[in-house]
Amino acid sequence: MPSAEDTSVHQERPVVRPTHQDEIAEAGSALIGGRSGRWTRLGSTALTPVGVIALMALGMFALGMVQKLPCYNWAWFRGAGSQYTHACYSDIPHLYVGRGFSEGLVPYFDRLPGDMQYLEYPVLTGAFMQIASWLTPGGSIQHREQMYWMVNAGMLMICAVIIAVCVARTHRRRPWDGLLVALAPAFALTATINWDLLAVALTAAAMLMWSRGRVLAFGILIGLATAAKLYPVFLLGPIFVLCWRAGKWREFAMAALGAAGAWLVVNLPVMVFAPEGWKKFYTFSEERGIDFGSFWLVITQRTGKIIEVTTVNTVSTLLTILLCGAIGALTLTAPRRPRFAQLAFLVVAAFILVNKVYSPQYVLWLIPLAALARPRWRDFLIWQTCEVMYFLGIWMYLAYTTSGDKHQGLPTEGYQLAIILHLLGTLYLCAVVVRDILMPERDVVRRDGSDDPSGGVLDGAEDVFLLGRAAHPLRHAVPAVEGPRVEWGAAHGPAAD
Repeated sequence: MPSAEDTSVHQERPVVRPTHQDEIAEAGSALIGGRSGRWTRLGSTALTPVGVIALMALGMFALGMVQKLPCYNWAWFRGAGSQYTHACYSDIPHLYVGRGFSEGLVPYFDRLPGDMQYLEYPVLTGAFMQIASWLTPGGSIQHREQMYWMVNAGMLMICAVIIAVCVARTHRRRPWDGLLVALAPAFALTATINWDLLAVALTAAAMLMWSRGRVLAFGILIGLATAAKLYPVFLLGPIFVLCWRAGKWREFAMAALGAAGAWLVVNLPVMVFAPEGWKKFYTFSEERGIDFGSFWLVITQRTGKIIEVTTVNTVSTLLTILLCGAIGALTLTAPRRPRFAQLAFLVVAAFILVNKVYSPQYVLWLIPLAALARPRWRDFLIWQTCEVMYFLGIWMYLAYTTSGDKHQGLPTEGYQLAIILHLLGTLYLCAVVVRDILMPERDVVRRDGSDDPSGGVLDGAEDVFLLGRAAHPLRHAVPAVEGPRVEWGAAHGPAAD
C-alpha cells in the first residue's frame, strides 16, 4: 500500500491513463497484460511512458522501412509500375539523381539540367537533403541511390522519435497520447516518401516549448519549421487569436518576432547569394497545377474541364482565408477558450483540404496535431483507416495509369472514391474537434479539470476579449476548475464520445 506522502503526490498530479478512459485503448491493452499492464511492475526506468513511446516509434518506423524493401531491392530501378504495385514509392532516391545530388551540384546555387532549373524545396529541407548526400557512400549509381534513401531514412527516423517524444511530453499528464503518433499506420507508411518529417519534428518541438511557456523558443522553432515547409507558419494564427482572447499580446509578439528572425537567418544567405534558386520553391508552388489527392482533381476528372492554375490559386487562397476566419470567430465566441492544439489541427487541416494537392505524406503534418487535439482512439483510427485506404488507392491508381493495355490497378473512378474517403476522414476529425470546442465537456483532455495543457501562458489564463455568446454562461461552458481526478487504477464511468 502506498504511503500517505505518495498518495498525496498522486492525487496532486496523477498521470491520465487512456486504458481507464478509452474503450479502444482498454481493449488494445490486453496485448500487453491489461489496463495496468504487467510491464509496469518491472520497475525499470527505461519503461517510462516516454521511453515506451520512443521504442514504439522506432519499431513502427522500422516496419515502414521494411515495407519499402521491394522498391529498395529492385522496383525503384526497373520502370515505374513495380514501385506502384508494391506501394513503396519514394521521392528520395529519384531526386538524388533528378536534383543533381549524385553529381555534386549545390542546391539553389547550381542550375539543374532539364525542366526543373533549381531545387523546388525550402532552404532548410534543401540543407537536409544536401547533408544526406554528403553522408552517402560511393559506388554504382543504383547503390548510391539506395544508400541515399537509407541515410535519409536514418535521419528521418530521428525526426520520428523526436515527434513522438515531443507529443508525449506536451500534455504533462497525458504522456500515453504519444502512442497515437508512434502507432499510427499512416505515419509508418508515409514517413520516407519525402522529407516532411523534418518540418513536423520542428513543429512538434515548438508546440512542446509553447506548452512549457517558452514563447521565444516556440517562435524560433516555428521559424525553422517554416524554413523547411510552409505549413508551420499557420500555427501563428491560432496563437494570435488565443492571445487576443486572453490579452497576451507581449507573448504573441515574442513568438512572431522569433519566428520571423529564425526564418530570416536560414533564408537570407540563399536569398541574397542565390535569389533565383531561393525563389524556386515559391514560384513552383504558385505554378504547380492540380495534383493528386485534392477535390480539385475529382472536379476536373468528373467534368472533363481544365481549371486554370490562377483560378485554383485564387479560390484556394480565398477558401483558406475564409476557413481561418471562421476558426478565428469560433475561437472568440466559443463558450470556453479552445485549446491551442485544437486550433492548430483545424487551421492546418483547412489549408490541406482546400489545397490543389493533398499528397499522401501530408498526413504526417496532421498526425501529431490530431493526437493532441483529439486523443481518442476510436476517432483517430477511423481517420487513419481512411488515410491507409488512400495510401493504397493512389499507388494502385498510378499502377493502373502506367500498366498500358493491361489495366492493372485502380481505375479513375475508384481513385476518385479514394480521394473522397481521404477528404471525408479528415473532415470527420475536424468535425469532432469543432464539437469539442463548442461542447467542452466532450473534450477528453478537459475531463479531469485541465484547461489547456498545451497552452503554456494561456493555460488557466483569464479571458479579456469575448464575442457573442462567449460572454454569457452556456450549458456547455464547463468551468476551467479542477474536477474529479483520474486516479491510477481507479474505476471510471462510461467514456465520453
